[in-house]
Amino acid sequence: MEVKLICFSCSKEIPVAGHIGRRDECPHCRADVHVCKNCDFYDAKVYNECRETQADVVREKDRANFCDYFTPRKGGAGGIDKKAALRAAAEALFKKS
Repeated sequence: MEVKLICFSCSKEIPVAGHIGRRDECPHCRADVHVCKNCDFYDAKVYNECRETQADVVREKDRANFCDYFTPRKGGAGGIDKKAALRAAAEALFKKS
């Protein structure tokens, strides 16, 4: 079964078939793929930024790790950069004609 994963770094689609290894990289930007920010359990609003309560604490959320609970985030949810989207909206709103 192939999963469509959106890279947290470049927001491009990464086709993933099977297991994602710790050393796998994005073919577009060479960012690590087995990272918290690409995981379905990642949530910046909860304690330790992880919804899996039994997972070990990972300090660097954008670096490869050994978490056994890693589950690839499906669809485009991982690639949305809310901060950049809000900034673009604000710039468009206050743009001089």
